[in-house]
Amino acid sequence: MKEYVLRNARVVTPTTVMHGHVLVRDGLVADVDEGDIQPTAALECIDCEGDYLLPGFVELHTDNLEKHLVPRPKVVWPQAEPAFFAHNAQIVAAGITTVFDALSVGEYQDKGRIAMLGRGVDALNHCRQSGMLRADHLLHLRCEVADPRMRDLFFPLSDTPCLKLVSLMDHTPGQRQWRDTTAYRTYYSNIKSWTDEEFTAMMHELEEVRDSCANDNAASVMEFCRQRHLPMASHDDTLVEHVEEALSNGISISEFPTTTEAACCASENGMLVMMGAPNVVRGGSHSGNASALDVAKEGHLGALSSDYVPASLLAAVFELAAKEIMPLPAAVNLVSANPAESVGLDDRGRIDSGRRADMVRVHHMDDMPVVRNVWRQGVQVY
Repeated sequence: MKEYVLRNARVVTPTTVMHGHVLVRDGLVADVDEGDIQPTAALECIDCEGDYLLPGFVELHTDNLEKHLVPRPKVVWPQAEPAFFAHNAQIVAAGITTVFDALSVGEYQDKGRIAMLGRGVDALNHCRQSGMLRADHLLHLRCEVADPRMRDLFFPLSDTPCLKLVSLMDHTPGQRQWRDTTAYRTYYSNIKSWTDEEFTAMMHELEEVRDSCANDNAASVMEFCRQRHLPMASHDDTLVEHVEEALSNGISISEFPTTTEAACCASENGMLVMMGAPNVVRGGSHSGNASALDVAKEGHLGALSSDYVPASLLAAVFELAAKEIMPLPAAVNLVSANPAESVGLDDRGRIDSGRRADMVRVHHMDDMPVVRNVWRQGVQVY
């Protein structure tokens, strides 16, 4: 592979922003240094024109693939691979070079997720084998422990080579994300309406189903992950007791804690606290839960996920810096070094000698950050 230099850039490292250049050789960062360097006949130089140069983003949880497989309620796109490639292009355009495609193992109110699961995994494997993906796609299985079918769905997929993260979820109304049942009822009103009696009966039914299977489902999946040394994430931690339970089971990531108390407890006990970048950009949670800005101000935010808007990662990073909640390098770490380290991807996540040359060139247009170019392992993919 050719050698080249990205010059005249504001290079963002884990601790500083420096005007400098990056030497890329054989898909890796060979050198990072301050100052400019002039092109020569023997060395190709790409002028970044003073733009920021960030490490490629590492996304641990995005539902974006599901939106391409089912673009409208009850509309299943018949061609999974073209849908996957469209998702891939959108991911890279957002600056994401490593993405964990999150697929739900089980259902709650959003019917149709089980049908998406097999198609999504098959498309992921097929597209990875094609060598045509711009981003590095890995698999995140989101296990809905309150679904009695969860184990039967999970274990046939558990040997998928690109499975690198498993999370445990319980969306039963009355606790965690949906501790406010009025918010739950309002959120799902577009797909179903209930009388008060019907809603109460539905809640009792879901609680009974959860009580019949959730503990066994969770225990089986966690034991599998421990044997395979797969990272695990808890989901929607609300109480300190939820965090303590996760810690006792060897879970190292708390994704989308719904209260500042849970986020604080998780962070202080060494868990990576991951919250939604849309939460930062919008100034609050879409479901009325904890504000990511508040968690960041308290020093407990460890990572950001684009969740349902890939472009939100870049916007959130610069929003945190603009609001002076944290310096730009620390904000960039939330979408690069920190998530990479949390899942054992020590070869990426920062612009440093010996690391993968995954980088994003960002231009400020009227104070708005815009992705201009993306490189993955030294190859320009956007």
